[in-house]
Amino acid sequence: MEQSIGALVTRSAQQFGEKTALIVNGEGWSFRQLDNCSSILASALRKRGVGRGSVVSLYSPNCSQWVISYYAILKLGAVVNPLNLMLTPAEAAYAVKDCKAVAVLGSLEKLVPLRDTLGREHLRLISFGGPGAGIERFADLLVDEEPDVYPMDGIGLDDLSTIGYTSGTTGHPKGAMLSHRAILLNTAMTATYHVRTKHDTVVSALPCSHVYGNIVMNSAIACGMTLVLHAVFDAKAILASIEKHRATMFEGVPTMYMYLLNVLVAGDYDLASLTRCTVGGQTMPTNKMREVESRLGAPLLELWGMTEIGGLGTTHSLYGPRRHGSIGIPLPFLHARIRSLEHPLADMPTGEIGELQVKGPMTMMGYFGRPEATSEALDADGWLHTGDLAHMDEEGFIFVVDRLKDMVITGGFNIYPAELERVLCEHPAITMAAVVGIPDDTKGELAKAFVVCKPGVEIDTDEVLEFCRERLAAYKVPRAIEVVDDLPKTSSGKVLRRELRAKAQVQAPTL
Repeated sequence: MEQSIGALVTRSAQQFGEKTALIVNGEGWSFRQLDNCSSILASALRKRGVGRGSVVSLYSPNCSQWVISYYAILKLGAVVNPLNLMLTPAEAAYAVKDCKAVAVLGSLEKLVPLRDTLGREHLRLISFGGPGAGIERFADLLVDEEPDVYPMDGIGLDDLSTIGYTSGTTGHPKGAMLSHRAILLNTAMTATYHVRTKHDTVVSALPCSHVYGNIVMNSAIACGMTLVLHAVFDAKAILASIEKHRATMFEGVPTMYMYLLNVLVAGDYDLASLTRCTVGGQTMPTNKMREVESRLGAPLLELWGMTEIGGLGTTHSLYGPRRHGSIGIPLPFLHARIRSLEHPLADMPTGEIGELQVKGPMTMMGYFGRPEATSEALDADGWLHTGDLAHMDEEGFIFVVDRLKDMVITGGFNIYPAELERVLCEHPAITMAAVVGIPDDTKGELAKAFVVCKPGVEIDTDEVLEFCRERLAAYKVPRAIEVVDDLPKTSSGKVLRRELRAKAQVQAPTL
């Protein structure tokens, strides 16, 4: 394993040279080009005062500049702060100020009006687009000169590499601090379980700023793969890209696969090159997983991860046993347990639901500047409290039931939205579903479902309710169903339940 993340691209340049490492917007980049450009940029940033320990924010969609900037920052021993492009300008400005960034690189049009609130008098703004007052152009930093030798000497595995901000569903987002060791080990173990090699070409529209997309990018660079990177997800463009580049892998979240199924018509695309796909971010109904495997002709490997571990925590091995609906088993070097919600010092028996907790060198160092939040998430023994409800079977496979904060409690009974969503998605007319809790004076909460129909199909909500009654206990049946054109999602494709909660109104039928 390398000593620093920036060394990944340097080693691969030495090993794979002119092989295509990255294809984005129709332009190809070799490993040697990425290494050279990131070293040139590192030199330019160094001349502008960015040094070891300095924090640099990245704020843009997927593009070659993002990838080059990421490795340049880490080659310096500086700290990268990858920002979700879906953050509002005010949210992005908060993160930049909170982590004390000395520079921001990316698509800065949204941030310029907030220049005075960014919090650093000498903050450098470097745009991937055009120049502006007080803004440098990224292209101007890539001058044709012989760069210094990078990565810098002395970068250690336990040095801070990344401050990744959580989604901030309540209050301000928190910056999870991750070491070089955490990211490198996550990258290596993910590659091992999925058997990623130099013979692979992977298509992805996952944001590189997201931990899932970040591991896709790092494992591609580390293993000598070709990464075909899309700035946004478009189902037809993804399918065409898999066919054109003879991709062996596609990686995405459940909603991406739902859209692929909606547009995939037999014979329209040649997808025979695919050897495996991965899915994570949220639970996916098992019947849809089987349909994806049948239609794409490749196994679908479910995985689970979070910002606080810098990527994956569990997944399935390509050549090992798999369980549809399970997030797999822990990566090597990572331990997992299911703890009781009522008795925090007790492990739950096999098959019983509790909180998933993980421990190992991939877990975060803590939340930047938030010692109280850190102590709430990381206990004294180093176990990270994930906030996910899960159970484990007798062979060690883990099944996530739902997020603890998403659980609906109605009349004292626990309802797990993922279970209801699975049943709803089994209905032949429904392609996507999301369930949230809505206030109720009598029962505390009721479950309301938002469903998206398959193209050209209409549904009778009363018939859907009857469908649910036949498959769910009475207390689990949604008390209201609303048909919507689409579900609100993050840039990585996760459903934004908090927006649905705000939208939800109690209009429950009499049951």
